[in-house]
Amino acid sequence: MKRMSPLAFAAALALSPALVSAPSHATSTVHTKWEQYKAGRALRHLSADGQRAFADMLQARDLLASGQTDAAIPALTDATQRLQAASTDNTKLVAAETALTPAPQHPTAPTHTPSAVQQVWIPVGGEFLETETLAPEKKAAVASANKQLKSGSPKQAAETMQVVDDKLDFIVALAPLAPTQGALNRAKVFTEGRDPQSALSALDQALNGVVFVADDLLDAQAAPAGAPAPAAKAPATP
Repeated sequence: MKRMSPLAFAAALALSPALVSAPSHATSTVHTKWEQYKAGRALRHLSADGQRAFADMLQARDLLASGQTDAAIPALTDATQRLQAASTDNTKLVAAETALTPAPQHPTAPTHTPSAVQQVWIPVGGEFLETETLAPEKKAAVASANKQLKSGSPKQAAETMQVVDDKLDFIVALAPLAPTQGALNRAKVFTEGRDPQSALSALDQALNGVVFVADDLLDAQAAPAGAPAPAAKAPATP
């Protein structure tokens, strides 16, 4: 196991007394559906427009780095529009960075100083993490799903993850809205002004501002003030 699961919902609490004493094949079926449900539920925390915006930004960065300055402009324009749309998405959360605990797998830079000012964060991506040894084909599925998430294709990632019935964690990439919009706007201005190096620097600033956190943080943020985060329920057995 790589680390303690932030999505460690106890399977025993999700099962009725009748299922606890059910035959092993029935328990295995429930376990499989439970894990698939957690994966689908985690993906619903992401902002579709936020994911697309960051996929556009990564594409624009690749184009700028390869000298295709003009070709990067449409991607930056779409990223700007997508990020604006994400700002009205109900997946966003408001928090000070000091209240966020970075995931150990993606810690912030040692020189980075978290802001104590509350701001809007957009869930722009995510990553599945193995929490137990997987068969090679399942490891390949996890890797494929993470690539699909990076390209802004959560639906395909969810379909890919259906073959993985083992325990997985999910961490979410949060982008600070205002700083990201500012860096993106600068990148677009520099690109239109045919200054690819400055544009790359601005994009790197935006991409490096992302903070990875455990998925259960979004559940806690979604709860009313002073109330505990709602417990997830296992899907009904067929």
